Amino acid sequence: MDELLRDLNRRRRRVLAGGGEKRAAKQHAKGKYTARERLHLLLDEDSFTEIGEFATHRSRDFGMADREVAADGVVTGHGRVNGRPVYVYSQDFTSMGGSLGEVHAQKICRIMDLALQNACPFIGINDSGGARIQEGVDALNGYGEIFRRNTQASGVIPQISVIAGPCAGGATYSPALTDLVLMVSGSAQMFITGPAVINSVTGEEVDSQELGGAEAHGSKSGVAHVTYPDEDQLFADLRWMMGLLPSNNEDNPPCTDGTAPAVDPQHLREIIPGSPYKSYDMQLIIDGIVDDGSFFEIHAEFATNAIVGLARIDGRVVGVVANQPRFLAGCLDVDSSDKIARHVRFCDTFNIPVITLVDTPGYLPGVDQEHGGIIRHGAKVLYAYSEATVPKMSVVLRKAYGGAYLAMCSRSLGADAAVAWPSAEIAVMGPEGACNIVFRREIAEAEDPEAMRNKKIDQYRKKFANPYVAASGGYIDSVIDPRDTRRELVDRLTALSDKRARYASGRHPHGNIPL
Repeated sequence: MDELLRDLNRRRRRVLAGGGEKRAAKQHAKGKYTARERLHLLLDEDSFTEIGEFATHRSRDFGMADREVAADGVVTGHGRVNGRPVYVYSQDFTSMGGSLGEVHAQKICRIMDLALQNACPFIGINDSGGARIQEGVDALNGYGEIFRRNTQASGVIPQISVIAGPCAGGATYSPALTDLVLMVSGSAQMFITGPAVINSVTGEEVDSQELGGAEAHGSKSGVAHVTYPDEDQLFADLRWMMGLLPSNNEDNPPCTDGTAPAVDPQHLREIIPGSPYKSYDMQLIIDGIVDDGSFFEIHAEFATNAIVGLARIDGRVVGVVANQPRFLAGCLDVDSSDKIARHVRFCDTFNIPVITLVDTPGYLPGVDQEHGGIIRHGAKVLYAYSEATVPKMSVVLRKAYGGAYLAMCSRSLGADAAVAWPSAEIAVMGPEGACNIVFRREIAEAEDPEAMRNKKIDQYRKKFANPYVAASGGYIDSVIDPRDTRRELVDRLTALSDKRARYASGRHPHGNIPL
């Protein structure tokens, strides 16, 4: 037995060493951690149990018969984050570039199956050169098996992808199927066509970071939900963010003791400018409503005319959706529609109430938007809010015109609570456009058309562009003092905490398809 145990320990040491000290040093030189170091950063101390540590490839072609690949290039198992169980894999770039082969994929699939069976979150740490060419179609089949499991788990358990190195070709689609994608600036890359791509205009090779780095996917493509300057900050944030999510779609997010907001609610009435033509930062409104330090923004650099994220109000987890008047006046466009719709469906999937802060003059006009499918993309917002069965609350702060008013969680789309500030302007269209149509003849025939136009705009705004017309029709529950917004939301959350939607077929679960 002693000899057998010595043999076991030798084998275990080889597995733990991964690709060896030299390759680990290369990882560190690039500002990257090794696969096991990342698990140490993510998981509670001494909580990791490895599964499949001695699994290895069965390939015999292209010199693979005598090639030892530690853990077949991926470390898999389960552990705890802040005391709660999670299932994880971490690809090992030091071991054959973390390339995915048949057994590598089987190990990941095994962990995914266990996560789904045990209703626990699943976290994948990606750092791989892609499919293992030596294994051919077996490697490709492995990706397909992973994609199918991502889809089966969608909307059932939280799935989070960390991109800490290269993630190329078919490998990119597994993260794209998960709920959240986190990327590290400088070292993380995601691309379909490979790192060497030629610009069709200049004929020059495109830099891999420009093509598929964290900044590109965080601000342009929208593939990355959050980007980080380094792995330390990413894993610290991930540990904290996991506390905002339930373990599965049957659970509720964990509650904590509430804290006061960062901005005193007394100051909320001072944030919106007196002129409807001036912008302001919606983030200040959010900071005056949610618990201090609790807001986790998603897609911060993508479609910046909208804000989405998770936060706590009096200790309860909520999803936040808001227009951002600082950018495009808070108009809805193709990208912000996708951003909002995906977030609402994500919250609905995991029993997270949605709070919507409204200040939008409408959908962004223009040929580019029309040809880009604003009708199709805008409809996703309508669908997402209408479908969602979690508590939905909307607060109209200023502008809420036309179809955009309806889209931003109006009562007609199923808002459980809808309130407005006295500064709210709820109307079919803005006063300027309405007066140009309704009073066109009077303006044209006036001695001073511009003075007449301004007079009519002022009259229209006072009579129609206010919250009281909507309130008189029951489309707004109440007009409130901005200082009372947080208290109103806390009261509504308490009243709606046991909300249960009833359908003829019973529960109405859905997946979290990437919109």
